Amino acid sequence: MQTPNDINAAQQMMRYDANKKTALIAYLLWFFAGYLGAHRFYLGRIVSGLIMLVLFILSCVGMLILVGFIGLAVIGLWWLIDGFLIPGMISDANNKLINSLR
Repeated sequence: MQTPNDINAAQQMMRYDANKKTALIAYLLWFFAGYLGAHRFYLGRIVSGLIMLVLFILSCVGMLILVGFIGLAVIGLWWLIDGFLIPGMISDANNKLINSLR
């Protein structure tokens, strides 16, 4: 017979499984839309995702006067570094989820 604690633990595990962040999705977003900050939005880093998005938009506009290439270079470097940081971001996002379920 299941106790209320067993049922509660099972419900928490189901909520965790439904909401956890996966490396596959994070890396797909990083590879195909990383310059827009999509992977950062997915991993709950909204502010830095918005900064990447705004920097990309401003860089595209700035390319009309040949200044936008600097911003695109910054985004490219940021994108490359994020490729190495994604495992830690996934761990942080999932740990926050675990703490919110307790």
